Amino acid sequence: MDISVVVPLFNEEESLPELYKWIKRVMNDNKFTYEVIFVNDGSTDRSWDVIEGLAKEDSHVHGIKFRRNYGKSPALYCGFQIAQGDVVITMDADLQDSPDEIPELYRMITEDGNDLVSGYKQNRSQGDPLSKTIPTKLFNATARKVSGIKNLHDFNCGLKAYRKDVVKNIEVYGEMHRYMPYLAKNAGFDKIAEKPVHHQARKFGKSKFMGWNRFVNGYLDLITLWFLSSFGRKPMHVFGFLGSLMFFIGLIAAMVIGAQKLWALSNGIPARLVTDSPYFYISLTMMIIGTQLFLAGFVADLVSRSSQGRNEYQIEKTV
Repeated sequence: MDISVVVPLFNEEESLPELYKWIKRVMNDNKFTYEVIFVNDGSTDRSWDVIEGLAKEDSHVHGIKFRRNYGKSPALYCGFQIAQGDVVITMDADLQDSPDEIPELYRMITEDGNDLVSGYKQNRSQGDPLSKTIPTKLFNATARKVSGIKNLHDFNCGLKAYRKDVVKNIEVYGEMHRYMPYLAKNAGFDKIAEKPVHHQARKFGKSKFMGWNRFVNGYLDLITLWFLSSFGRKPMHVFGFLGSLMFFIGLIAAMVIGAQKLWALSNGIPARLVTDSPYFYISLTMMIIGTQLFLAGFVADLVSRSSQGRNEYQIEKTV
């Protein structure tokens, strides 16, 4: 099979028939063998009835229905699990992503040798408010800096193409769908490209991803992913270093305070009690926090060593 199209959705009953008709036309025009996997993320409207109807009419349509709303990342994960195409395309169900982009995305994977191609919505002014575009620009700038993927301008674009090996070897969970390129890079798939894509105004309903909460959550997820990719298997390296550093700074500060007291006494100079100095309590606090950080790193290292996935590594080939 050439292409699997994975479409996560939540309350998109109006757009689904038009979206599938559009995808089908593009596939037939380019003579692709394909499947379309709709993942219904706990919709409360008639979205699942529409999917069932499409599946009865066309064997290319497959559907997954969640009992409740879990989020976009779990929807993508389950879609990736059953995808059979050599190239996996993801897109949103709201008709803002154009299926006309599929042939070029497919070519960039199969001919140009990319592992992942991410869409770049350059005309976001069409229908998107400032409450969505401004946080997006700030988020993408930070994601480029942290991930080291300098050539991507739009990490969160739903329209992406993946080599099949990529989606079968990465785990998408929580709200990590924003960082698919970063997840792919951490798994060893570093041939990542970008394609400018057309961004259409929403035709039905309203966006499910609005407001500053997605901006804050995005940063928290980015910090989590950075820490896990950098220190997930060696937490002692960060906690132990920070703990040791704080402890020794506090210890040296306490020794300086004690030395000043002894010098004053030996020279007959009146000196106030060590406990009257605020620096004594600062140094003591640093030593306590340093010890706690070191112990936290030790416990985290024990947990990491007993984890079931401690020796899971990405192996590309064996002979």
